[in-house]
Amino acid sequence: MESQEQKVTSSNLTASMYSDRVMLKTILESCDGEMGLVGKTVVVGGWVKSSKEVKNEPVPLPPVASDASPASPERKGLTCLEILESRIPCFRTIIRILCGPASSPSVREKLESLIPKPTSSSTMFLLINDGSCISTLQVAIDSTKAPTSAGQILPTGTCILAEGVLQKASANGKQTIELKTEKILHVGTVEQDKYPLSRKRLPLDSLRDYPHIRPRTTTVSSVTRIRSTLDFATHTFFRNHGFLHVQMPIITITDAEGFSEKFQVTTLLGKTNKKEEPIGVSDADSVSLETVKAAIKEKMSVVEQLKRSNSNKEALVVAVQDLRKTNELALQIEAREKLKPVTAVKPDLVNFNEDFFGCQSYLTVSGRLHLESYACAMGHVYSFGPRFRADKTVSSRHVAEMWTVEVEMAFSQLEEAMKCAEDYFKFLCRWILDNCSEDMKFVSRRIDKTITHRLEYMTTSSYDKISYREAVEILRKVPDKAFEAQLQWGVPLTAEHLSYLADDHYKRPVIVYDYPKAVKPFYVRLNDDGMTVAAFEMVVPKIGTVITGSQNEERFDMLSTRIKEFDLSRDQYEWYLDLRRHGTVKHSGFSLRFDLMVLLTTGLTDIRDAIPFPRSLGKANN
Repeated sequence: MESQEQKVTSSNLTASMYSDRVMLKTILESCDGEMGLVGKTVVVGGWVKSSKEVKNEPVPLPPVASDASPASPERKGLTCLEILESRIPCFRTIIRILCGPASSPSVREKLESLIPKPTSSSTMFLLINDGSCISTLQVAIDSTKAPTSAGQILPTGTCILAEGVLQKASANGKQTIELKTEKILHVGTVEQDKYPLSRKRLPLDSLRDYPHIRPRTTTVSSVTRIRSTLDFATHTFFRNHGFLHVQMPIITITDAEGFSEKFQVTTLLGKTNKKEEPIGVSDADSVSLETVKAAIKEKMSVVEQLKRSNSNKEALVVAVQDLRKTNELALQIEAREKLKPVTAVKPDLVNFNEDFFGCQSYLTVSGRLHLESYACAMGHVYSFGPRFRADKTVSSRHVAEMWTVEVEMAFSQLEEAMKCAEDYFKFLCRWILDNCSEDMKFVSRRIDKTITHRLEYMTTSSYDKISYREAVEILRKVPDKAFEAQLQWGVPLTAEHLSYLADDHYKRPVIVYDYPKAVKPFYVRLNDDGMTVAAFEMVVPKIGTVITGSQNEERFDMLSTRIKEFDLSRDQYEWYLDLRRHGTVKHSGFSLRFDLMVLLTTGLTDIRDAIPFPRSLGKANN
């Protein structure tokens, strides 16, 4: 019986229930091998990655006989005089002397005109890809069967839908099989002078200007398939362990953290009767973009010199980090310069009772508070969706809209949350290695040669768990290393601190727990020492913090005190306090920054290349 998603064609190739097209992955990754499909008739579609046109050899024509038989069909329509002229050469000369040059075509010309001329033809060889896999299929098209000119079919980016027979590749190259086209069903042309991908191997930062086109590149399509596989693996892991998937709201009145800037949701802009005040861009940073760019050139020169000398690896690492920070500073200045003065409405001039929701509302920073309400009723739950932060920073690890996996577990404490987070993380790494072999080979070749080895190591190694206090002691004892941020107990560990622990000290993922209460959200459970809270972070080499989690405060009095300490509006959290008033229970959970997980598994270095449509400071193309 046919499934609802697929159907089997007469050629034993699987096609979608909703299209007669056979995906290229079905052909190019056939379990019987490509050559086992020779002779099968299929319909394929995709976009041209590269092409060439080969002129066909003309078929030789038989020579025209000068003394052809009168009975031959070529002599039809000739006059008696023309027949005599063709049979008696001297008679032809006499006629020319007496009658002058012939005004009509000669007999030979008439005979040759009756013989069909050979038509000029060519074969177009297209390499097309439909996004189902990395590999391309060669499509051979005879120009005589093309509905339009070769100039409309050959350009990179052309979309084509063709029906034909699979055969052994006729042209020399890497291809072993090709489609001999019998019928072209569709051609979607491109404007070559405007198509962004006409140039080969555009750098990733240039592709960010074309987020709607860049999925057609091999790199971005490969990253997208890996991202999709991570998505599937996430649902697989939690369903296998008895978790329920619950969708959390994107609009909220509750500040889940108290640290991050939030996007406000309102319909009141332009409706106030008060005078609106122009708010411009801050001039706090007096460093000019030209100065920073000049510094980048100098630092690049230093890095190149250190690479050539190959003598001081530590100095090279420091120089590379310095260059990266300078590049990030340049990006921040560029983004700031793009911001134009805007007219904003001050909150104290607005009556939010007249707003759509009757109060101030925001795009959610985290869904964990709302998710707790379902955990405290249904046990183990998780959510997966976009979260928003309006922090005005430009970083390779931060954008305004990021996707997050959030987990909450009732009857669970900090140790269980850390164990679940570690198991989930290792499951994702293993799943990618087992189910994305071709894409992983590509990113290993194109982006990061060590990525597969690192993922293998992360799935098998044990992760050290250290307290915040232990982390501070380790960092204080680091010789010949001056951290930018002053290191003392009670201050947050910076990305630089955490990177050193994972990349240099442990050289594998490390979990840091029991943070000072002042650096974690109000809802995290206070430990018995009264100074630390039951929070943790999983830090991964080359990426940084991928997972943050905590055991949440289940005690009503403690939670009320913490809300007051953070100077938060109690009215906004009455619903959250209800969970402690009525049937409270110990519970814990964590959040995984999904986009950083994509960075980890692909070897990319900038989060804007891991998200389909990145939204960052001063940048929202479409």
